[in-house]
Amino acid sequence: MVPTVSSPACFALHPQVFIMTHVCIHWFRKGLRLHDNPALMAALRDCKELYPLFILDPYLYDQNRAGINRLRFLISSLQDLDCSLRKLNSRLFVVRGKPEEVLPKLFTKWNVTKLSYEYDTEPYSRSRDKNVTTLAEEQRIQVIYKISHTLYDIDRIIEENNGKPPLTYNRLRDIVKALGSPKKPIPAPTVEDMKNIAPFSEKHKPEYGIPSLEELGLDTSSLAEEIIPGGEQEALRRLDTYMQRTGWVCSFEKPNTSPNSLSPSTTVLSPYVTFGCLSARTFWWRLAEVYQGKKHSDPPVSLHGQLLWREFFYTASVGIPNFNKMTGNPACTQVDWDENQEYLAAWREARTGFPFIDAIMTQLRQEGWIHHLARHAVACFLTRGDLWISWEEGQKVFEKLLLDGDWALNAGNWQWLSASTFFHQFFRVYSPVAFGKKTDKNGDYIKKYLPILKKFPPQYIYEPWKAPRSVQQAAGCIVGKDYPKPIIEHEVISKKNIQRMKQAYARRPSGSTESPTKKQGVKRKAPTVVDLIQKKQKRS
Repeated sequence: MVPTVSSPACFALHPQVFIMTHVCIHWFRKGLRLHDNPALMAALRDCKELYPLFILDPYLYDQNRAGINRLRFLISSLQDLDCSLRKLNSRLFVVRGKPEEVLPKLFTKWNVTKLSYEYDTEPYSRSRDKNVTTLAEEQRIQVIYKISHTLYDIDRIIEENNGKPPLTYNRLRDIVKALGSPKKPIPAPTVEDMKNIAPFSEKHKPEYGIPSLEELGLDTSSLAEEIIPGGEQEALRRLDTYMQRTGWVCSFEKPNTSPNSLSPSTTVLSPYVTFGCLSARTFWWRLAEVYQGKKHSDPPVSLHGQLLWREFFYTASVGIPNFNKMTGNPACTQVDWDENQEYLAAWREARTGFPFIDAIMTQLRQEGWIHHLARHAVACFLTRGDLWISWEEGQKVFEKLLLDGDWALNAGNWQWLSASTFFHQFFRVYSPVAFGKKTDKNGDYIKKYLPILKKFPPQYIYEPWKAPRSVQQAAGCIVGKDYPKPIIEHEVISKKNIQRMKQAYARRPSGSTESPTKKQGVKRKAPTVVDLIQKKQKRS
């Protein structure tokens, strides 16, 4: 259980009446919203002056770590938050620098007596927040933090599992079932809540404004159209739109969605949940309202199930040391991955010669989002399926390019898909050719993101290297000249890599999950998410 660091801030004249004594900073980090923000409401309870603050931390928002699409989403979210605050006669203050250096200066400059923020489970954030709390308490500043980024208190889940993170989804479900439903979200503050707080002064505007991408030193000349704009209002609008589709919500099953449809087959709310523009608890309870009295799908494949997967990986990330690394990670199979910068660059830059893989990586770079099953395909291809490159390298690319790049989910899914942790059926490999054909035989997705291939007939668009020279000429694309040849031979290398994974599993310490054996004479197809989940349920 995460404690709240606090001391009596004021005395109550009445259970609902407080003396407004504090000068407060509410430090926005991930929770870029007003709705379901208990830390903000705790700050407002006895606050006479409020400084809503966001710090552009170079560790988190360096251009080498966060790509331009991710930064654009952040800036849009900050602009939206500022707009909402101004409707409450407040505003957002934005500064740049390390929080440990910036905050003490602001404490003094603004005569701050209280600091509030949303609790964060990431290792960097825990260390940062511990340092900031120490600095604040040295200046006799009250510090309050609340849990609202996850459905549950992650430390409580681990506590209920005898101090260890549950390593199967079913075990996590059992624990949270015993804990009961997630807390209900709280409303956003109103003008009435802010009536006793001094309004902001325009004199602060130039000094603490939200920077543009150009002011952050980014070249926006080749930036694609913003398909997924950031912000709480956009998040709530999209949520409302999807919740009106009651039949779709109730029948939603993640494995039955398409990785390569031209319009998303899922909600695409993940970036908003990642940045905290949308509260996970709000999402959960809106779904519960739709489900009420209706037949609906269940976890792990339902929309509620997707939110519980998020809790699963968050819990694992807190309970497993060095969660985003192979070395020092006790749950992770130690694999002798290759270091091949040429292969890594080809994968990252959509030059593998496999159109399905390259189209996915192109969409990722252009838009900052790809379907979960598309992530499965490119992750398997980079790691155990074909290129035999460490999942840590893929993790870095996704962290930079994905709008919903979440530290815990990113690390957890890469370990899963590389068959390093959680999932161990390493002989089940996604085909970079066959998998995409299942849901897009015509190759429309490839044509959209790789227009150089748009004139290839459907029978060749997934394997253009097999097209006769005359067909390539008619399509205006010569493989090896206008589009690369495949960098590997999938049918050969995937079999070799299965043997390499067997060797890695054989080296695991005794007591680890046994290595699966493949039945002789049985040809296995690439797994769906249902296959993966069913396998996992049988093991739990």
